Amino acid sequence: MAKMNCWEFKKCGRQSGGAKVAELGECPAGRDKRADGLNQGKMGGRACWAIAGTLCGGRVQGSFAQKASNCMECDFYKLVKTEEGPNYVGSKELMKKLA
Repeated sequence: MAKMNCWEFKKCGRQSGGAKVAELGECPAGRDKRADGLNQGKMGGRACWAIAGTLCGGRVQGSFAQKASNCMECDFYKLVKTEEGPNYVGSKELMKKLA
């Protein structure tokens, strides 16, 4: 079974073809090929906390350094971490892969 990506969990509408792309732009997590497959997600869909420009609380967020503490409290982040267990690709590893 495919695992849920951030745009499915958050229902933000910023994924490719999503309802809010015209208003808010397409989310970088939905098109980041460098993150494809990480934490078993599509593009950056399960690594969104490490990708600049994602949406949270109705606002576009900045860099990882600016949003990290907020993301670590996110229900989706916690879900991914739990689902992936020992296979979880954490922030440090993600930042290396996304560099």
